[in-house]
Amino acid sequence: MTETRVNQDEINSIVWKACDTFRGTIDPSEYKNYILVMLFVKYVSDVWFDHKAQYEREFAGDSERVERRLSREPFKLAAGSDFYTLYENRNATNVGEEINKALEAIEEANKEKLEGVFRNIDFNSEAALGRTAQRNERLKNLLNDFNDPRLDLRPSRIGNLDVIGNAYEYLIGRFASDAGKKAGEFYTPPEVSELLARLLDPQPNDRICDPACGSGSLLIRCAKQITGDKFSIKGQEVNGSTWALCMMNMLLHNMPVSTKDIIWGDTLKEPRLLKDDKLMYFNVVVANPPFSLDKWGSEGADKDRYSRFWRGVPPKSKGDYAFISHMIEITFREAHENGRVGVIVPHGVLFRGSSEGTIRQKLIEENLLDGVIGLPANLFYGTGIPAAILIFKRNKPDDSVFFIDGSREFEAGTNQNRLRERDLDKIVMTYKARETVEKYAYKATRDEIQANDFNLNIPRYVDTFEAEETIDLKAVQAKIHDLEGKLADVKSRMAGYLRELGLE
Repeated sequence: MTETRVNQDEINSIVWKACDTFRGTIDPSEYKNYILVMLFVKYVSDVWFDHKAQYEREFAGDSERVERRLSREPFKLAAGSDFYTLYENRNATNVGEEINKALEAIEEANKEKLEGVFRNIDFNSEAALGRTAQRNERLKNLLNDFNDPRLDLRPSRIGNLDVIGNAYEYLIGRFASDAGKKAGEFYTPPEVSELLARLLDPQPNDRICDPACGSGSLLIRCAKQITGDKFSIKGQEVNGSTWALCMMNMLLHNMPVSTKDIIWGDTLKEPRLLKDDKLMYFNVVVANPPFSLDKWGSEGADKDRYSRFWRGVPPKSKGDYAFISHMIEITFREAHENGRVGVIVPHGVLFRGSSEGTIRQKLIEENLLDGVIGLPANLFYGTGIPAAILIFKRNKPDDSVFFIDGSREFEAGTNQNRLRERDLDKIVMTYKARETVEKYAYKATRDEIQANDFNLNIPRYVDTFEAEETIDLKAVQAKIHDLEGKLADVKSRMAGYLRELGLE
């Protein structure tokens, strides 16, 4: 019998339809957790039973060998903790409690990968899901939606296709669209993630870090740039629910991580990616941190135990340079390690003065800044302001900074603008060539930047001014005179027609 071909769009629409259970009654920033957790449970259950059936065929009658092989599975399921048991109990009066117990059992069986991941998800919450009868009805509908035969995620059916990872990313994107300002906490548009990954060009054996990793999309994109599996990725995320999304996203994309690699915590106040009580170093550091974060921890930053803010302490109400300073401090210094940073920032980072201006000047004088890339407005959920990408590199061959104005080339959308593949290609190719392109890119020397008082505002370097066409006033006046004559002629003929009809 031939298997039905897996259709990614169909899978996406099924899992998105499951949101109807909550839509209109629960905020999207809340119900996304229930949908994504259930998708995760469905997937690990399908994988478990698919492999179990394979081993039972392979070792017919030898239950010990079957159990031994199952004990080496990436994810382990204790009896009764799988999706199908939950589905069978969908009419139970305590179905929310049963789901919670199943999650605890899954976490207990997979401590290294899942410890703490489900701690903030309560399927028995009256505050989130309503009173008992209403809650039971919603959870029953959710289980029914995920039991759709088309949502069959067995490896023997989907093969090597990254269907589950794609579906997860699709859902996160849709939730971001619904979540408004809250979306920025967990989502970077995939085109922007792709652009950053291509600009930083991770290589085999690189160590990659995102200190504000959200749901993990930037780390995943960077990892996918590398051929093979010789790399390591680490991240830190301050929001507990978002950290849980990131862990599940990583595992569904088969990323080699555990809860020791993706850590819940505040990077600026308490960096936890440490080795021997010192900051870990990385080849590639990438982030889309919260723009101009207020109350980021400036108090006592001048005495930071890791000396991250020795160039200056950023303002209390704007944490942009705090993230930048941290990211630069965790890059490898040695030439052969090729330490580099890619960070998304609001445009104010390019020109604001005071302590930010001092830090910016020092970074340029140290010859760390390599590129400034302006992006279109309205790319990011939660804010319509245009942003920029800053690229920093250790051990640069010269003191130039390459500016690109990519703000005018994009696909306009109803709610969000989007970078097209050709826009990404143009930015990346231009950046690698590092040659001035009229009205698009400019290679500036340090002397030129110094002459501009270390102001990095892109229009100071990339002249996009379009001269207005000279107006020939005599020609315009002659055209008006000609039109007035034609109008008078039309009026005269119209008056004649009216007279003939007796309608004068």
